[in-house]
Amino acid sequence: MSDTGGWTNPDQPRSDLPPAPPPPTRAPGGDYGKPGVIPLRPLSVGEILDGAIQTMRRYPALVFGVSALIAVVAGALDLVASNWVLGDAPRAVQPGPAATQAEQMRYVTDMFGSLLASLGVLLVISLLIRTFLAGFITVVVGKAVLGRPVTLRESMAELRPRLLPLLGLTVLVTIIVAVASIFLIIPGIWMWALLSLAAPALVLERAGIGQSMRRSWRLVSGTWWRVFGVLLLTGIVGVIISTVIEIPFGVGLGVTSDAADIANESIGSQLLSTLGSVIAQTIVGPFTAAATALLYIDQRMRKEGMDIQLARAAAAPQ
Repeated sequence: MSDTGGWTNPDQPRSDLPPAPPPPTRAPGGDYGKPGVIPLRPLSVGEILDGAIQTMRRYPALVFGVSALIAVVAGALDLVASNWVLGDAPRAVQPGPAATQAEQMRYVTDMFGSLLASLGVLLVISLLIRTFLAGFITVVVGKAVLGRPVTLRESMAELRPRLLPLLGLTVLVTIIVAVASIFLIIPGIWMWALLSLAAPALVLERAGIGQSMRRSWRLVSGTWWRVFGVLLLTGIVGVIISTVIEIPFGVGLGVTSDAADIANESIGSQLLSTLGSVIAQTIVGPFTAAATALLYIDQRMRKEGMDIQLARAAAAPQ
């Protein structure tokens, strides 16, 4: 995202940019119009969610195409990882009351080890996939807010130099939140909300990892409850959509209670379940990522007057 596109960090003015033109004229409603998917003024919660949906509707081939590809890759890797890790899970039934204490402990240890290994592999896959999708959708949202067209090649060209820093940021934030959650769940939630806008800041402002975390902290401070509420509502909506989509694909599959059940599940049942997950993630992934990026833009408009910068960028010739 170019610095002339309205994303310049106010703490680091650029001397190589031309002088800013006069502020554009406000529309009758008190904002700077609606060149893209949102009006250029502080947003309501409904406008943030609607803006995420409008972004998906404005660029359906780009958003859903990339999201579907990522979901298919993630689903395939999940399927392979689950069968590979759980393939050696004990096939015997759970020890009965007559089993010795050593046999029961061995069974529990084997089950716990298999599930822990599977969760570790799936966590790494999820982290990689989620990082790429969040960065890609953030680039698209940056264009959608200004009402500009964007192609896959342009999006990838802007995202490519930010991928490694974005992955490092995601890993670091995940570790910080996990460590904070070990002591008490509340510090973990508090840190999660404070650092939730670091990824959009890194992609749109081209900031470093530490600077992006500081930017997120600054943007969220003083409005923590509002940011947390929007993120929580977005997550709840995403869970509801995923559940509604995945229910038909889970009918008749039964409930797996341990690693042995998962390992013994038929490949057809696993493929059907994976298909439901792919469809759900194709829709939910872009929605949550776009809502987070729009929340970052909303916070900047509220605290830094970025609506003026965006109005100038939208009016400037491309």
